[in-house]
Amino acid sequence: MRSFAIGIIVIGLAAALHAQQGRGQRPAAQTPPEGRGQTPRTVTSPRDAYPSRPAADPGAVERGKALYSVNCQFCHGADTRGGDSGPSLLRSGVVLDDQHGELMAPVIQNGRTDRGMPKFNFTAEQIADIAAFVHTFRAAGYDESRMKPPSILVGNAAAGQSYFATKCGACHSPSGDLKGIATRIADERLLQQTWLMPGTGGGRGGPPPVPAPPSRVTVTLPSGEKVSGVLDRVDDFGVALRTDDGAFRSFRTPPSSKTVVDIQDPLKPHKDLLQTYTDADIHNVTAYLVTLK
Repeated sequence: MRSFAIGIIVIGLAAALHAQQGRGQRPAAQTPPEGRGQTPRTVTSPRDAYPSRPAADPGAVERGKALYSVNCQFCHGADTRGGDSGPSLLRSGVVLDDQHGELMAPVIQNGRTDRGMPKFNFTAEQIADIAAFVHTFRAAGYDESRMKPPSILVGNAAAGQSYFATKCGACHSPSGDLKGIATRIADERLLQQTWLMPGTGGGRGGPPPVPAPPSRVTVTLPSGEKVSGVLDRVDDFGVALRTDDGAFRSFRTPPSSKTVVDIQDPLKPHKDLLQTYTDADIHNVTAYLVTLK
């Protein structure tokens, strides 16, 4: 019995000593599980959360900058810090863990339509170039994009007028809906973002964005009755709208339903053209639109 009691005492002292040694020690940083072929990243301090990267190929950065400015800037901002219509990319886990576009590719190519991001038909090489440009920005750093140029009016107004007549004239008119647009939207950058994608731009101390026209929807019921109005929401199983007289209507549209839903998105032409613009097109059209006072 005496030897048994001594053994209990020894075990208790060892446990107490172990607990005392462990007090005040911070647990080691946990390494996130490996996923999508990426190397696990151990974060031991806030600074490690935003990795430093080696300088990328200047040619890739320039190509990526051109693609980004035409297709991404209107939502994510010239400095990738986001805005009213898109999130910041500087603190995105996907971007931080990405190396050469391998994690950004699924998001870019598939889009996030539930959040308003369309699909982009870019090649792997183009996405790698965009990634090279995006990776030049650091959350804790300072970059040239925050030094706004005195003017963005570097295009040719005559060339912009010709482009406008070819690509935009079917829906817009300088003597109609766009008459005096440069007076109504005096800020050049907001004007450029507005014609690229209505409803974007503004924010961060600047003038608010110009509201985009809402989408409309027509629901054709199995009986043949048609109900139209401003789209409120839509998913795979239902659609809701507000009719022109202010009534709220909703309809179930499961896969087996014979109800037909026709959505009229007024921004579809803008979205379709968005991937076709060159930098010169954007600058030229903006230079033309500022003459419409």
